[in-house]
Amino acid sequence: MAKESMKARERKRQKMVAKYADKRAALKAAGDYEGLQKLPKDASPVRLHNRCQLSGRPKGYMRQFGVSRINFREMALAGLIPGVKKASW
Repeated sequence: MAKESMKARERKRQKMVAKYADKRAALKAAGDYEGLQKLPKDASPVRLHNRCQLSGRPKGYMRQFGVSRINFREMALAGLIPGVKKASW
């Protein structure tokens, strides 16, 4: 499990990116790079990091399902993910 402070920091960044999205787009379209520099660092979408919705794990994230590889495996074996089954050949 990730520390609660790390999860909270990521949520805060997501809110900030959403808040400044329109302003960033307008400044970028106008070519005002000095204005972009004055925005907060965390307003940039590049600073966001995908995290598992269940455990908050930052590595081994599967975009299609929104969970880490570990949670994905447990859920798939338990039959909680529709259409996914263990491969055997």
